[in-house]
Amino acid sequence: MARLKFKNLDETRAFATVGSFARVDVTDISADRVMKYESPGAEGLRFNFAAKAVDETILSGLAALASEQAVIEKYRALADGEIMNSGEGRMVLHHLARGRLGRQVMHEGRNVQEFYQEQIDRVKAFARRIHSAEITGSTGKSFTDVVQIGIGGSDLGPRALAIALENWYRAEHGRPHLLPHFISNVDPDDAAAVVARVNPETTLFIVVSKSGTTQETLTNEAFVRRLISESGAKKIDPAKHIVAVTSESSPMAKGGAYLDSFFIDDFIGGRYSSSSAVGAVVLSIAFGPQVFQEFLRGAHAADRNALEPDILKNPALLDALIGVYERNVLGYPTTAVLPYSQALSRFPAHLQQLDMESNGKSVNRDGEAVRYATGPVVFGEPGTNGQHSFYQLLHQGTDIVPLQFIGFRESQLGTDIEFAGSSSQTKLNANLAAQVIAFARGKSDDNPNKSFAGGRPSSVLYAGRLSPSVLGAILAHYENKVMFQGFLWNVNSFDQEGVQLGKELTKTVLEGKTDATLSAYASRLGIG
Repeated sequence: MARLKFKNLDETRAFATVGSFARVDVTDISADRVMKYESPGAEGLRFNFAAKAVDETILSGLAALASEQAVIEKYRALADGEIMNSGEGRMVLHHLARGRLGRQVMHEGRNVQEFYQEQIDRVKAFARRIHSAEITGSTGKSFTDVVQIGIGGSDLGPRALAIALENWYRAEHGRPHLLPHFISNVDPDDAAAVVARVNPETTLFIVVSKSGTTQETLTNEAFVRRLISESGAKKIDPAKHIVAVTSESSPMAKGGAYLDSFFIDDFIGGRYSSSSAVGAVVLSIAFGPQVFQEFLRGAHAADRNALEPDILKNPALLDALIGVYERNVLGYPTTAVLPYSQALSRFPAHLQQLDMESNGKSVNRDGEAVRYATGPVVFGEPGTNGQHSFYQLLHQGTDIVPLQFIGFRESQLGTDIEFAGSSSQTKLNANLAAQVIAFARGKSDDNPNKSFAGGRPSSVLYAGRLSPSVLGAILAHYENKVMFQGFLWNVNSFDQEGVQLGKELTKTVLEGKTDATLSAYASRLGIG
């Protein structure tokens, strides 16, 4: 680690230089610029940044910033198993769950990649036994549904991926092996609503908690166990309907309370865990192990692409650099993720956690306060729904919000309808293209209410069709973008101490050990 130098963004020569360059007016966007300003990625992904406020001079300065901050070297060190989670003193190995990028990583005498692969192989074998009805529920019936119980990274990523894959799977193979469902909120209405939609006799539940102590998840597990045991005329044994995804040292790994257990470790954070057993179990059971393998293959291809030192051939790094420029030079505090694909309807929610939990930091890797802005606020909804919701503010509000569009030439199912001279998919993509130009160019009008200032920057990440491998590449693109931005800002993107204080205070409320002010709020909610 001594060979790598970590320094704050505002201590770099390149950042000061980039900040001095003339600003770019995106209202002048041209066809030549659209054709030129595009970066090729893995699995046919392309990153078009023609509507971003950058030019050759700024791009050259951003390349110098990436070099000065040694982001590719730091990525290689991370992949090689060096300690990059400075807050917790841990390696960061989510890339290794989908393929090796550097040298062999060992921990306490164990080859970590072999451990990850062993768990995926165990998941694969288990899923096939479920599909062949070699493993059935306690009353002898085959499983028809699978429900994942988890919160945060144990829910958001796997849920977003499951939604993204279902229509593709139906188009290619028919009905999923098991229909996927998710329970996350400790609100009892969440679990009750999901259980009411499935038959406990034919449902497999997956409880995901690395520590085995996550209170929301354990509460939902207990809730589901009670509903299972009390349902129907036949006696259902919950132990034959529930599997665990946890660490080898957690309380959930011991005893006979689960049909089977699959293991994860501390080197893959929750928001980065969809490539591990956290995502593997539910996705392999719902869609088959081969689909999950294709997802991993696409993610690994994007990981390899992210090692490219030329920023114009590395869309994840280029996206990260432009985002830092927008945050720290142009001063934009928010960014919107706008997928023009209903399949990615929950992807913005996953990216909220990925980005805001990773880079929502005000101290650097050494715990020293930084004097510049770090992670932006991230939000989004799929198009065209968002156009009829919050785009008003994006177009004519007082704040400029950088936009990240995601699109596909083809729909997943292939079913469509011609109406008023064009198909639904054509209308969808016409809307996307129109929004890019509308945000960039704006429109002058004598009526101020109908005048658009323009100058709203956006990018488009697009591919032919959303398949498992393309989905893996998109996920890895954003994971690597967040990682690169953490390196540029010199923050630790791999811990999340900000979620702990609320947990600690919740515990004091439940134990009746609160101060007067907290008790006053609790009493108004019926506690105490």
